[in-house]
Amino acid sequence: MILIFTASADTKSYQHTSTFFEPVLQWLFPWMSPAHIELLHHLVRKTGHLTEYALLALLLWRALRRPQRGDRRPWRLDEAGLSLVVVFTYAASDEFHQIFVPGRTALVSDVFIDTTGGAIGLMLLWAIGKVFKQW
Repeated sequence: MILIFTASADTKSYQHTSTFFEPVLQWLFPWMSPAHIELLHHLVRKTGHLTEYALLALLLWRALRRPQRGDRRPWRLDEAGLSLVVVFTYAASDEFHQIFVPGRTALVSDVFIDTTGGAIGLMLLWAIGKVFKQW
């Protein structure tokens, strides 16, 4: 959560990633229009949101569950649900925090993207547990 908070406090975050990402894309795909490059940059940033909040949800789930080696307890929806509620609450507070950071904008859509990332992470965890007969 501290890493997410620190990253969201970065002014001009979009410009920082674009100075690296967009030239690399232009080099790899010289025929691609600037509009397409900007769209890809935007998609990569939103995928980063999904990923970081998926990891946050998994870490929260693990902290709540406190699994032990050889743990065969069944999957509990309340543990996953509480993890997701914390992810949603933290995502909302992070967007609220960005109101006060110059050069950043708070978007409700980012809260939904972040929460979706948390849900995807928890669903993948559940699916992996089912495949490997953990629950």
